[in-house]
Amino acid sequence: MHHTRHAIFQTSLITSLAQGVYEDEMMLSELLGHGSFGIGTFNGLDGEMVILDGRCYRLRSDGSVTEPPLDERTPYAVVTNFVPSIREELTGPLTREEFSKVVDGFIPSSNYMYALRVTGRFSWASARTVERQEQPYRPMVEATDGEEVVRLDNFTGTIAGFRTPLYEAAISVAGCHAHVINDERTWGGHLVDFVLEEGTVELCLCTDLQLRLPLTDEFSAADLGRDMSEEIKQVEHH
Repeated sequence: MHHTRHAIFQTSLITSLAQGVYEDEMMLSELLGHGSFGIGTFNGLDGEMVILDGRCYRLRSDGSVTEPPLDERTPYAVVTNFVPSIREELTGPLTREEFSKVVDGFIPSSNYMYALRVTGRFSWASARTVERQEQPYRPMVEATDGEEVVRLDNFTGTIAGFRTPLYEAAISVAGCHAHVINDERTWGGHLVDFVLEEGTVELCLCTDLQLRLPLTDEFSAADLGRDMSEEIKQVEHH
């Protein structure tokens, strides 16, 4: 197997985010210097983040989609410069479960990280968005409890995400972590479920991880030795 080395840049840890560390000094201007494609959130959990072609979108719980200023900050984000090493055309309809099995058949090894981009036509997709939190911050499993799941029918759009090996469980979301946005840039969020009618799936095989840890009192005090896997799974899949 021959692939060019490719790097992912990540700021902070999913385990600290899960414990309520929702603030950092990482500005979007710096983040975008590390990658033109990615996902994450904003300080105070003020919306879901999608980065496509170097443009950052904030998807808020009120349904709005905006491009935030570059001095906005993020407590957790994962980005890369997306260069697809695998590209396949898909014809559906494919449920999320069926889609995942098809993609599993494309990847040469589950031991690497993959950036995932799907562009196409969806018969429907459902998504949810975090609501801005106020201090004192609650753990993420409490902050996201009761989030409304919103569905959009018959649209074209993009899924952006990362497929991460299980050995990275304390660093990133193990498995697939994805956000979705429509082509009109008027709807999106944390991807819950979907049916893909037809589209293009692209995977960027990543071999290197650059991890940046926050220099904040909150991060320093977080109990990162705790096993947060169940809480993270609950946040991702509830």
